[in-house]
Amino acid sequence: MRLALGVSYSGTAYQGWQSQSSGLTVQDKLEKALAQFCDVPRVSTLCAGRTDAGVHGLMQVVHFDTPLERELASWVRGTNRYLPHDIAVQWSQYVSDSFHCRASATGRRYVYIVLDSVVRPSLETGRVGWVYRPLAEAPMRQASEHLLGEQDFSSFRASSCQALSPIKTLRHIRISRHGAYWRFEFEGNAFLHHMIRNIMGCMVSIGQGQQSPDWMREVLEAKNRDAAAPTFSPDGLYFAGPIYSPEWGLPDTTPAFDWLP
Repeated sequence: MRLALGVSYSGTAYQGWQSQSSGLTVQDKLEKALAQFCDVPRVSTLCAGRTDAGVHGLMQVVHFDTPLERELASWVRGTNRYLPHDIAVQWSQYVSDSFHCRASATGRRYVYIVLDSVVRPSLETGRVGWVYRPLAEAPMRQASEHLLGEQDFSSFRASSCQALSPIKTLRHIRISRHGAYWRFEFEGNAFLHHMIRNIMGCMVSIGQGQQSPDWMREVLEAKNRDAAAPTFSPDGLYFAGPIYSPEWGLPDTTPAFDWLP
């Protein structure tokens, strides 16, 4: 039978999601914990979206096949018993064999949190991006309009990106401020490697008045990574999870969503 899990994690201590020979990735830690809980040599999982080193997960979704039948609450509590303190399974759900955590997703969501302060972060180190020059909301909102819809995002693509096409569709970009913290929410059908962090680099340049809002359109039309701003820090980036059709009956949030500013 096939089981889906919702997983949240702080990415600060890890070399990204995807398994590596070092064993210091979120996937490695999760699969090791699952193997211990299932009392088997190995469990292999697939994920909805890989994250880079330092990037956090509010609701990563994974699936794997298992012959074991256990209560859903047992999968959560039992796996968490073997996980590090900064990774936790939030929910579990049996799904049909036709479900695929990546292919069944109709969209994906990311959130970026930025501290706007003359003083660097301390308590929230590793969990927020930081700017010490103030950001202006209006020009960033204007700039975001240029990115919506189906576009060629080559200018925001990492050189190591393995996606077959740079054509992606951004459905929503929402910008809000909560005290000293800016919140940028992105929803799209899929994202390129470093796409959000490269967009954020440009957004910060525009918000600080170094570039005009129309510069975002010029960067997009250039279809050249050299046209964009430097890649922004991974610290404040959160994978908010995939979007699925209601027919699958899977949760679309975790309690961690309420923790963000």
